[in-house]
Amino acid sequence: MNKYPITPDGYSKLKKELIQLKSVEVGQNIKDIEEARAHGDLKENAEYHAAKERQSHLAARIGYLEDRLARAEVIDPRKLKSEKVVFGATVTIENLDTEEEMVYKIVGEDESDPSNGKISIVSPLARALLGKEEGDDFEFKTSKGIREYSVNKIEFK
Repeated sequence: MNKYPITPDGYSKLKKELIQLKSVEVGQNIKDIEEARAHGDLKENAEYHAAKERQSHLAARIGYLEDRLARAEVIDPRKLKSEKVVFGATVTIENLDTEEEMVYKIVGEDESDPSNGKISIVSPLARALLGKEEGDDFEFKTSKGIREYSVNKIEFK
């Protein structure tokens, strides 16, 4: 059983989603199926088929969330100390060509949100950053070609 890293916030969000699905969504879906059944002929009942499909999606998502939560290794970045980029680090990098600075927090797969500066531990950029120290330069292949970056700051917050 492989563990996977997740921050406390990420774990909490998955847990809340699971509770919402089990306590609200499944019950509503059951009502939708019952209501659609009451309309008669199930072969040509679009509402029934849509509700059954939703039931399948809910069951799959619940199974996924239960598995992820069971295998989660919760790591609190605020309790970490490292000179190197590791899971949970908030890293400020600089594009050496444009001098543009970017800040990314390395998080678990399920909490990735690049538009808000959260990148998955399994993303190519995070993999390129892991093990780097402040002042290290590295190359990263982007859609626009290979770019050079420098690690300006590593924080744990």
